[in-house]
Amino acid sequence: MKNILLIEDNEAIQEINKDLLEEVGGYTVRLAMNLGEARRAVAESTPDLIVLDIMLPDGSGLDYLKELKSQMPNVPVILLTALSEVSDEVRGIRDGGDDYIAKPASSDVLLARIEGLLRRAGRHDVAEYGRMTVNFVSRRVLLDGEDAGLTAKEFLLLTYFLKNMNKRLTAEEIYKEVWGLEPSGQVPTVRVHIKELRRKLRMEDEIAVFIETEERKYYVCRFEM
Repeated sequence: MKNILLIEDNEAIQEINKDLLEEVGGYTVRLAMNLGEARRAVAESTPDLIVLDIMLPDGSGLDYLKELKSQMPNVPVILLTALSEVSDEVRGIRDGGDDYIAKPASSDVLLARIEGLLRRAGRHDVAEYGRMTVNFVSRRVLLDGEDAGLTAKEFLLLTYFLKNMNKRLTAEEIYKEVWGLEPSGQVPTVRVHIKELRRKLRMEDEIAVFIETEERKYYVCRFEM
């Protein structure tokens, strides 16, 4: 049974989401009302996934996100917050967040996002693409032997591109397949994740190239071997 750490200072929201995750999702849920409690919970046991509120009484969830990712880079983190500005989402993703949900989030959306992040790829091998090595078991990507530091969402995005190399893909198609949800205006989220993936894979070194067409509508993935 997967263990989820829910970091939320609103007691009502905390209880609603706890009941949802335990009774409907079938997860084991641990609770933290603030960063202090979160640090103690993480020290006691590594969670399989973390749902993190940004606005906490003793500090910023975004600042804590950096700390989490330095300690547990492979544990997916969903940012659940009342903040809905694009700049907040961009910062959250750049700092290592694997997904971002603005409150109020529907029960179906929260469960689907969690399930999508916890779903593991069925492949159990290692593949090499020029200077890039992809380990589908550990979900790590190495560039010249060094960890590229991909988040869980970025790894899923990369593996989707690998399965559809040289195909023309729309942002809507990518969101539906990688996020597991209907797009409904989520194109900016896809673009932000692709931009971060390009940066971490050092596209200027021509390890790999994601090409956006002149119409700014399609994405194509090709690798320089």
